[in-house]
Amino acid sequence: MNKHVPSWYDDEVGAVHELASDFFEREVMGHAEKWDAQRRIDREVWLKAGKLGLLLCSVPEEYGGGGGTFAHDLAVFEAQGYSGDLAFGVSVHSGIVAHYILEYGTEEQKTTWLPGMATGEILGAIGMTEPTAGSDLKAIKTSAIRDGDHYVVNGSKTFITNGSSADVIVLAVKTDPKAGAKGVSLLIVDLRDCDGFEVGRVLDKVGQHAADTSELSFVDVRVPVSNLLGESEGLGFGQLMAQLVQERLIIGAQAAGAMERAVEETVRYTKAREAFGHSLFEFQNTAFELAECQTIARTSRVFLDYCIEKHLHGTLDASDAAMVKYWLTDKQCEVIDRCVQLHGGYGTCAST
Repeated sequence: MNKHVPSWYDDEVGAVHELASDFFEREVMGHAEKWDAQRRIDREVWLKAGKLGLLLCSVPEEYGGGGGTFAHDLAVFEAQGYSGDLAFGVSVHSGIVAHYILEYGTEEQKTTWLPGMATGEILGAIGMTEPTAGSDLKAIKTSAIRDGDHYVVNGSKTFITNGSSADVIVLAVKTDPKAGAKGVSLLIVDLRDCDGFEVGRVLDKVGQHAADTSELSFVDVRVPVSNLLGESEGLGFGQLMAQLVQERLIIGAQAAGAMERAVEETVRYTKAREAFGHSLFEFQNTAFELAECQTIARTSRVFLDYCIEKHLHGTLDASDAAMVKYWLTDKQCEVIDRCVQLHGGYGTCAST
């Protein structure tokens, strides 16, 4: 089966992908049972990723990053999808949190947070979802009311990736609770030795057990006014919407990697597994299923590559970004389900 090489790959991006693939297989998937049991991945793994240059690949070198383009980050996220890992919160840390600070932060904010995030010494999270507000961000209730040189933050967040491990969080708050979307702002909150901040449950999910997905509580947490992201209050909703295009590409890249790995592993398994004197791969139904799954994976990849190329040239719009997230995740579920069926009873087991 011919390996597709994305059009946005060059030798350097390819090298990052190869390095990331080895990292995920060795350091993350190689210890998956441990991470699942403790509901998080150890900080040591983050530090190893930082030493390898796999964090903040597209952040300029002056802020401690890799100095590459977003293609370098996408190579890491795609390698993660290909590995089968769904727990290491690198896409939130590198692809989301770092870019809010890079895009909207002051020089002081960038130099304070980004170098430590690049090494893995500072772990980032983003706090949007609340118990009563998910995709409807203008409905959030967490408030940040100004009191002199500080905001006083009260509220709660849930489903927060890296939640119980994070050192810093970009927090969506209402600086004007009566203004709807125009009252939303983003604050950088230092969670280390933070009075009034508490981690609630690390959620026990039906999957992604090693992903540190947590509930967070803020009671009279005082945050310096200088930690506001952007030139003024009320810009948070627009900032969140502007970053969605890039964030949706991340999900698309992970889905593409997962589909390709599922097909490759199923080809390997069906060639090795025998029934009625033949390998499963030789049966016509198996060939049809694998051909269709490979076609779906390849066409999904081509659409993703098209969107990545547009993003790298600054021309990807919100509609195409939404489509690539929707279509690839939908097809990811379809392809993996069909591949599981070809594994028979072994498809219900943790490994084959």
